[in-house]
Amino acid sequence: MTRFVFITGGVVSSLGKGIASAALAALLQARGYKVRMRKLDPYLNVDPGTMSPYQHGEVFITDDGAETDLDLGHYERFTGVHASRADNTTTGRIYSDVIARERRGDYLGGTVQVIPHITDAIKDVVVTGTDDYDFVLVEIGGTVGDIESLPFLEAIRQLRNDLGHAQTMCVHLTLLPYIPAAGELKTKPTQHSVKELQNVGIQPQMLLCRSDRPIPENERRKIANFCNVRSEAVIAALDVDTIYACPISYHNEGMDQEVLRYFDLPYDSKPDLSRWEKIVHAIREPEGEVRVAIVGKYTALLDSYKSLAEALLHGGIANHVKVKLDWIESEEFEKNGNIAERLKDADAILVPGGFGERGAEGKIQAVRYARENNIPFLGICFGMQMAVVECARSLGGLPKASSTEFGPTDEPVVGLMTEWARGSELLRRREGGDLGGTMRLGAYPAKLVPGSRVAEIYGRTEIRERHRHRWEVNAHYKDRLEKTGLRFSGLSPDGVLPEVVEYPDHAWFVAVQYHPELLSKPFDPHPLFAGFIAAAVKEAHRK
Repeated sequence: MTRFVFITGGVVSSLGKGIASAALAALLQARGYKVRMRKLDPYLNVDPGTMSPYQHGEVFITDDGAETDLDLGHYERFTGVHASRADNTTTGRIYSDVIARERRGDYLGGTVQVIPHITDAIKDVVVTGTDDYDFVLVEIGGTVGDIESLPFLEAIRQLRNDLGHAQTMCVHLTLLPYIPAAGELKTKPTQHSVKELQNVGIQPQMLLCRSDRPIPENERRKIANFCNVRSEAVIAALDVDTIYACPISYHNEGMDQEVLRYFDLPYDSKPDLSRWEKIVHAIREPEGEVRVAIVGKYTALLDSYKSLAEALLHGGIANHVKVKLDWIESEEFEKNGNIAERLKDADAILVPGGFGERGAEGKIQAVRYARENNIPFLGICFGMQMAVVECARSLGGLPKASSTEFGPTDEPVVGLMTEWARGSELLRRREGGDLGGTMRLGAYPAKLVPGSRVAEIYGRTEIRERHRHRWEVNAHYKDRLEKTGLRFSGLSPDGVLPEVVEYPDHAWFVAVQYHPELLSKPFDPHPLFAGFIAAAVKEAHRK
């Protein structure tokens, strides 16, 4: 029997529902259960693919090419279970599907309403494809009381009746603020949040109370009495110094035991948390420190690079060092020309992905600085494209080299596949179409050149990585650029699309068209990030 745990949030946003959900999933896995996670987002966009990084943060890409919420990245990093398109849906997608069915006549002329048509569609998303799992954890985005989330909450209420209370559980995450003037934690926001949830017909069975300090027993009993839950089901979600300590912290507070008790499952035994203990120890007790400069264009909201930051941390875990991140807005170099001053202390330089011309010249300057000063460099997606542009301009005798993303150019070393790769088997684009449908999305295979640095890093010559981009490095320039010393060390299986470039005579210079950060996990760091941080350690020692 599949058991469903629904996770809602109240009081304020950004309390950490995604991390709490992922930590609970990790705890259940540590007890031997098979777990899947899903996210229901109440915004009207069909997916976050066309949303500004400043609005939404990172877009996380799945193997099957879905553009999803960044919380799915947390799910994968904590559980190791690859998410799919079915694991994230939005109000926009639900309504689009229902309206499409109405246009086809599927409702036989009936009036289409939120109940039952929208709520039935939501319930189908929740339960479809879950038969093989012991637990399915479903996080509902937003905050209880938001107008947008009402259809999702109603669907949950109905599912509890459809499946039975023995098969479903509701966990509500709230905030216990500490008021210094009063010298105490205040429970009223939690009480009101639970009341708001009860007003839509949902009684939570567990309260996860975010707090910066332990919850006194009398406050715990007060919350339990006012909110109609067991005192043992009031769980303290204490602040921790690393998110990877959450499984240990939540277990110590009794979260997983209480979930199993509710479902009448054995809960006296202890889960195997050795994996998380090793990770936390590596983070808290590093043997050294390196500084990585990240020259990006969305640094005003670091959630735009959530998976990247975590992957660099994983690289530090693999090398037993602390990785200090120096976030640099690429436009700073264009305005101030202070690149040498800003990057002189960097042990490694990373240029991440992005869209649009803004800040591109600053990224190109960062690439040139890393190449000329023999500093370890990793370019990702747009970062690889700017590395190729820099090579063409500085070494290839093509001073006007550019990307067609920025407008017409005489030397399009980067362009749309429709502009130069019409023979590629991977060209799966619609001519025109919606912005969300013009990208190369999802996991694609690539072949690495035997003996290349990237092949040595991976330990194999065939890989499969996740992509999210429209423009590609123009392979027509491959021979000319390789004469400069740049090596095209990874290509699509048909040999048409460049996937990896490197400088063999550089300390460590690798740029990739895909997003390796999306596959990195704390217990299984991605080899590129492990290798990149290892190179940074050598650079730090050299200094």
